[in-house]
Amino acid sequence: MADITAIILTMNEEADIAFCINSIKDLTRRIVVVDSGSSDKTVEIAKSLGADVYYNEFVNYATQFNWGLDNTGIDTLWALRIDADERFTPELCREIEEECSKHASDTVNGMRVNQRVFFLNRWLKHGDVYPFQKLLIFKVGIGRIENRNIDEHTILSSGDSILLKHDAEHYAIKNIHGWIHKHNWYATRAAMDYFEQMDDKTATDVAAGTMQIKRKQRALYYKFPKFLRPFALFIHRYVIKGGFLDGKPGFIYHIMLNFWYRELIDAKIYEHEVMKAEFGKTGALK
Repeated sequence: MADITAIILTMNEEADIAFCINSIKDLTRRIVVVDSGSSDKTVEIAKSLGADVYYNEFVNYATQFNWGLDNTGIDTLWALRIDADERFTPELCREIEEECSKHASDTVNGMRVNQRVFFLNRWLKHGDVYPFQKLLIFKVGIGRIENRNIDEHTILSSGDSILLKHDAEHYAIKNIHGWIHKHNWYATRAAMDYFEQMDDKTATDVAAGTMQIKRKQRALYYKFPKFLRPFALFIHRYVIKGGFLDGKPGFIYHIMLNFWYRELIDAKIYEHEVMKAEFGKTGALK
């Protein structure tokens, strides 16, 4: 067991929360769940598995996670950021435990993990989906989540991060209906973030690794014309980058994420430009 506290943000995650907690319960000294007001059995399940559950009203992921860091009495050296639909393999847990002990007193203050995205029961290995790195483990007091509406990244105030050898698993979909609902919510936050970044002339990109590359790609993407750029992105990732090699799940994933979802974001950007209406509070995903 490592000297580490896991923080999981939840809102109606009864289908996934037990799998997530059970995958890390032998790794972490403590598991904290910050719930946004679940109406299902998420809280009951989390408590039954030994997690400490707190409630906080949801504003955005960054605010919610940082609230968890600041208000749940964390006294471990390390913190772990994990979502309810993510799972750690036993091999990854053993590696994290070893690296936490090894780097307890040096300048390695964070650990990055590659994620395997599973969509409709298939690991998507192509189309720019894998590998995707996230900084998931960091020393308490040094790591924070940057304040963005979407695409938020863990930032270290000092020191370095290392890339771990073993992968985490991300189960990206429960069903198509839920996926569409979630990405409609995401699209509103992505449109909000687009305008905020455009307005903030002093903003600097402090992301690193894969996230930094993807942000540069996204900045380039937004230079292309609205409504045409999703089609170009789909061709790039599905055809040129080999997304078609992942069969029917790969086709559905790329047509929905890189075409439909991106068209939806552009539609919301256009709606905001034409209607001049302010974005309302999106609240927690329900």
